[in-house]
Amino acid sequence: MRLDKLLANMGIGSRKEVKQLLKAKKVTLNDKVIKDGSVKVNPDSDKVCVDGDPVVYQEFIYLMLHKPTGVVSATTDAKDKTVIDLLSEQEKHFQPFPVGRLDKDTEGLLLITNDGDLAHRLTSPHKNVSKMYEAKVKGELPADVIHQFAEGVTLDDGYVTKAAKLKIISADEEMRTSVVQIEITEGKFHQVKRMFEAFHCKVTYLKRYRMGDLILDSQLPPGAYRPLTEEELAYCFRLKNKEF
Repeated sequence: MRLDKLLANMGIGSRKEVKQLLKAKKVTLNDKVIKDGSVKVNPDSDKVCVDGDPVVYQEFIYLMLHKPTGVVSATTDAKDKTVIDLLSEQEKHFQPFPVGRLDKDTEGLLLITNDGDLAHRLTSPHKNVSKMYEAKVKGELPADVIHQFAEGVTLDDGYVTKAAKLKIISADEEMRTSVVQIEITEGKFHQVKRMFEAFHCKVTYLKRYRMGDLILDSQLPPGAYRPLTEEELAYCFRLKNKEF
């Protein structure tokens, strides 16, 4: 990789700014001052420094975000704040995107990355990566609702969902409300809400807290994010390299 491209890719500056740094003799390669940006470097073995500070090359970024309500799962939006708007300029430089989507009024676990292969592995319904949600539901659920979820629910457009697991955590018969846990392996538009609408019930609160083996960090308040841990990254890489 060209030295100037590596520095620009890591957010050190624009191509013009990188050129000025090189000209000012502020860039070293393996402890030698380099003024030529076209010099080839090996990101895995060469030591690159700017003003004495090492520049560690990173191709992909992996962030766990606790998506808050009121924010859309998109990279840009003309009206609403996006999940990418929550990131620092340093992270935005990698041009990351949300893996899958959560509705504007839904909160919870969202992976932010620029690794398209991993994103596909996590979201494709053919990969059977489960997503776990907690929901508050208003309305009277039928007695056999758990069985019906397991058999697949027919949505308003006639689509029959894949088998889903439903657990009733608590129910208030007088108020006709329930707190439930749902596990699905696909992600149709508004799917969880539409599954309950099939039983004339309304989801009033929805939170995703697990995606595959990635579990929402309980220490992350809504709007906060952190890099994935080594263990979480190892899971992602196993999933990325797994043959289906």
